[in-house]
Amino acid sequence: MIGHRLALGLGLGTLLAIGAASTALDIKSRHDAAWVDSSLNVLQKASDLRLLLREVEASSRGFGLTGAEQFNTEFNDVRAQIPTALSDLQRSAADSPSARNLFAETAALIDRRIDLAAELIRLRAASDRSGLDALGSRAEGPAIMARITANLDRFVAEQRQLLAQRTATSKATGSLLLAIDLCGLAVLLLIAGYLIRRTYQDDRTLRASLLRSEAEAVSLAEKAEEQHRDLMAAHEKLRHSAEILQSTFNSMAEGVLVIDSADTVVFSNPAVERLLGYRPGRKLSEVRARLRVYESDGVTQIAGHDLPTPRALRGEAFDRRELIVHLQERDEFLRLMVSGRPLRDAAGAITGAAMVYHDITMAHETERLLYQAQKLDAIGKLTGGVAHDFNNMLTIITGTIETLAEEVQDRPAAAATAALIGQAADRCTELIRHLLAFARKQPLHPRDSDVNSTILDIAKLLRPTLGEQIEINSILDEEELIAHIDSAQLANSLVNMAINARDAMPNGGKLLLESRRVVLDAAYAAANAGVEPGAYVMVAVSDTGTGMSTEVRDRAFEPFFTTKEAGKGSGLGLSMVYGFVKQSGGHIKIYSEEGKGTTIRLYIPAPKGQPAAPTAPDPPPPRGTETIFIVEDDPLVQDFVVAQLQSLGYRTITASTGVEALAKIEAGQTFDLLFTDVIMPGGVNGKELAEETLRQRPGMKVLYTSGYTDNAMIEHGGLDQDALLLTKPYRKSELAQMVRLALLSGADAGPPAAVGGALAG
Repeated sequence: MIGHRLALGLGLGTLLAIGAASTALDIKSRHDAAWVDSSLNVLQKASDLRLLLREVEASSRGFGLTGAEQFNTEFNDVRAQIPTALSDLQRSAADSPSARNLFAETAALIDRRIDLAAELIRLRAASDRSGLDALGSRAEGPAIMARITANLDRFVAEQRQLLAQRTATSKATGSLLLAIDLCGLAVLLLIAGYLIRRTYQDDRTLRASLLRSEAEAVSLAEKAEEQHRDLMAAHEKLRHSAEILQSTFNSMAEGVLVIDSADTVVFSNPAVERLLGYRPGRKLSEVRARLRVYESDGVTQIAGHDLPTPRALRGEAFDRRELIVHLQERDEFLRLMVSGRPLRDAAGAITGAAMVYHDITMAHETERLLYQAQKLDAIGKLTGGVAHDFNNMLTIITGTIETLAEEVQDRPAAAATAALIGQAADRCTELIRHLLAFARKQPLHPRDSDVNSTILDIAKLLRPTLGEQIEINSILDEEELIAHIDSAQLANSLVNMAINARDAMPNGGKLLLESRRVVLDAAYAAANAGVEPGAYVMVAVSDTGTGMSTEVRDRAFEPFFTTKEAGKGSGLGLSMVYGFVKQSGGHIKIYSEEGKGTTIRLYIPAPKGQPAAPTAPDPPPPRGTETIFIVEDDPLVQDFVVAQLQSLGYRTITASTGVEALAKIEAGQTFDLLFTDVIMPGGVNGKELAEETLRQRPGMKVLYTSGYTDNAMIEHGGLDQDALLLTKPYRKSELAQMVRLALLSGADAGPPAAVGGALAG
């Protein structure tokens, strides 16, 4: 009994021991399984955190490249999830001191990486290119991301090692429990089986989790690659659009200027340099100091605070404000139409201004010339009407005075009075004839006449009329020049112009009569109202007199306008010539500068069917790639020459005065040919400019141009006989030939050029 009890006791003890051991082992097995689950959970959270960080980096880079708002939204969504994910991961690994230290460092790095990504988005949204470049050059973001990745890799490695240890411990516990159960306790075997089965399930879960993580990593890589391709395509499209926009702005004739709120230039195109004298690197305050800006009347100067850019920065918007700008460096006046708009940010604050400058100098000059022609036409109509009515009354007076004179022949006093009235009537008749000539209503008797013969006959008559102090020369076309014209009125016009020339040379001088066959083309006709393109016979009268100012030249054809003293001129001479030429279907042009003499050209239409030039088509004009320095004070002519030479392949630089040209030459400006007007304001004429240029740069090629005839310039303009001279007006083909001839010559010499007909100057 005692043995049985002892055995029973031992059995019970054994069972109790086995039960206790089994229970203890079961508790330990459950604890080990919980640690395995914890390790798997930590690894999953680490993977999730790594994925969130990659999404933050990808969305910030996407916004930096494209500026698309969807990337900014994605960044903010992911950024909000990171603190929670990081806190969960820290709590899961709170039992590991090394993990706590590692996460303290990693959390700071993650915060810094997120801040850098946010800074990239902010700089891209503000279009701060310099800030973006500086941020990129530091490469801080990739370095921090590398450290974060390294820390997470180290943490994952530790967790996987810990997982392996815990898995091994769990398996050992199961084996021990199985051995105890095999010794005598089926329950423990069941528990061991359960533990083994549970361990196997945990292992499968871990493997599935690892496979899922790898699949997610592959998917993320493919997504990142696709986003990279999309970003590269968007970047290429953006670059192409920027190139098109840049080319468009650079080729615009209008000046475009964009400034920020600090009055610093953000963008400008080449036209701004020509219109305002701005060059990249120059401050706007310096540009304004070199300008004088006036209202459209040309008198009222605009104060600095009322200039277009300050007004736009104050928030004002304006369109087509007409201003006159004096470029003091070039001593050039430009008439500009200015439009401006303030630039604002999303909050409505002014961040800068955009300005557009349109040059209307040429259009304004064309409008002035058209107005002058319309004014002369209106005066002509008024004068013709008055002269017609006055002529009717004068006819009655003349007829009546003849009858009265016959009746008072026996009364000397009355006869003398009648004769005086008759002389006054004759003078009135002559005055009416001049007025009708200006009004283009005089009776003409045109026929085919030899122009050269008419000029030679008048030259013989002028010698005794003008006096010995006036030297008269004639340079006529060698060919016979036939024009359908009233030769008597042509002779009368030549006499009137010769007398005006004599009065302009009180101390004597030279008078030159010329003739030539020319062609006025469509370009010349477009620049001179009332001119029909075609063949003309040109007759020119040049003198070395006092010349005319611009104001006098504009009014020279008006009836009764004269600069002579009272009693020394009626002011009808040039008016009659103007009316006669216009009535004959021709054109008249004056070239004159104060102190430089005057040339008046009459363009008389050639008879229909008479060729003005060989009928064979002109060969293509010669081209080149050299640099031409154009010095021309007339902005219309300068723009024309620049356009024509650039169309022939040449590069061009310009100056409006001899002083400006010399400044550029002394500054080292390089060029291959100096193309300069002879007569220019500002103290340095074309001949003096050429001489100084040749002194500084021996062998430089020089081509002159002038509105005076080439013979007049050689006779009394100071040019050498062998100087290359292109007279205005000229055609594109003649310009191309003379420029090529000058460039190919050994020096600045060559035969004088012939006059063409494409440009007034």
